[in-house]
Amino acid sequence: MIQSRILAGLGACALAIAAGPAAKADAVSDFYKTQRMTMFVGSGPGGGYDTYTRAFIRHYTKYIPGRPKMVVKNMQGAAGLLVTNYMYNKAKRDGTHVASTFNTMMLEPLLGNQKAKFDVFKFNWLGSLGKLLAICTTWHTSPVKTLEDARKRTVTVSATGATSNMAKMPAIFNWATGTKFKVIQGYSTSGSRLALERGEVEGICGLGYSTMLAASPDWILQNKLNILAQIGLYKHPKLPNVPLILQQIPDEKSRKVVELLLIAQEPGRPYVAPPEVPADRVKALTDAFEKAVKDPAFLKDAERLRLEITFVDAKTIRELATRAYANSRETVEAAAKLVGRPAKGSVTSCSKYTKEASWCRKARKKKKKKN
Repeated sequence: MIQSRILAGLGACALAIAAGPAAKADAVSDFYKTQRMTMFVGSGPGGGYDTYTRAFIRHYTKYIPGRPKMVVKNMQGAAGLLVTNYMYNKAKRDGTHVASTFNTMMLEPLLGNQKAKFDVFKFNWLGSLGKLLAICTTWHTSPVKTLEDARKRTVTVSATGATSNMAKMPAIFNWATGTKFKVIQGYSTSGSRLALERGEVEGICGLGYSTMLAASPDWILQNKLNILAQIGLYKHPKLPNVPLILQQIPDEKSRKVVELLLIAQEPGRPYVAPPEVPADRVKALTDAFEKAVKDPAFLKDAERLRLEITFVDAKTIRELATRAYANSRETVEAAAKLVGRPAKGSVTSCSKYTKEASWCRKARKKKKKKN
């Protein structure tokens, strides 16, 4: 009798252990069955991030347990800063709020942006749909057809906010290569392209090549652009003869500064969930992201829409952030000054948000020894 009870108890325990993962999966599925998810997008309708996201979510929800409905809400402002701050400080922590944010947000706390109220290491990164290699370009009617031409006279370029690539990259080119770009800010992403077509500006420097291919494919297919340089750590396979900015910088210290600023190009179209979301839901969202981005149906849609897809997983995004924050104080301060942040000696706000960079750590006060 006793032996049979023991065996029965062991059997029940074994069943409970075996059912554990399934029960947890069912709990996630049960949760999402009754929920409506919101995907926030940091750009306006028609922009690259918006175009990619709307194509992606149709497939993403198929792989989330419970197959919840998902709506897109555009939250443009401050070149991605508005949506990123919202996700970190106000978004629901239950796994129903996710966002497409700008790749540049990864560096904002490190570079001393006092308005960046988030810690990149506490976000739940879900993955990225592609690397973001940007280009520096002028309209085909412009006499400025090379970087050398842009060193000889002022070239106006359109941009969104001060934290956008389209504002930062011209400043980087001017500092590192001697060009004379003049940034005209205040456009939306789509408005910046219209400004170029209308002749309000002569070029755009810092907009993603994939964004142009998706949003204005005729520009590429009909050779309406003079592509002066490409901006990234590595060349785009379709632009083998266009020089990289790093190839134009002979000085090693300056090159390290630019390399730091270009690290954020690698996770070009990242997606996040807020901090403190239950781990099982984060795993479900992350696993679903990877499955969806590899779904043949999604890839077929992406090809039809001319969207370039290169999956970057969550682990790689965290590693890139760690690499960026491990730079020396000298390099970080030079990068911050280059993009219009605090002068040397005052770019230490990163200590408030991360301990990844050793020089960010606040010095501990030594306790006085008692006599």
